[in-house]
Amino acid sequence: MVVETLERALGDRAHEAEAADALVGTALNDDDRPFVEHWCVQVGTRAVPGSPLLTGLCLGHTAGRFGHLGDEAVSPARSLAARADADPSDMDGRALEGLDDVRSFLGLW
Repeated sequence: MVVETLERALGDRAHEAEAADALVGTALNDDDRPFVEHWCVQVGTRAVPGSPLLTGLCLGHTAGRFGHLGDEAVSPARSLAARADADPSDMDGRALEGLDDVRSFLGLW
């Protein structure tokens, strides 16, 4: 169901609020780290500017829960935070919080 919800939102912005809830819930509760990372990366790279899908924040939650992120997930966390810093209308500012969590929980930079 999560996959369908996320795919629907990526194709139709009218479903973004539901998808944001699904992605956050998955990041906070799903025990399959590769699955969570995969969908955070998919959403983060495919979402349109201004999307409220909270991918960066979810990557931070995932780092906190598992103490690990694959390289393919760390890069989008940086990119999403940079976009939020450069233009808050492009990316939700909580991407900056997510990057802070990634840094803190993974001991990066």
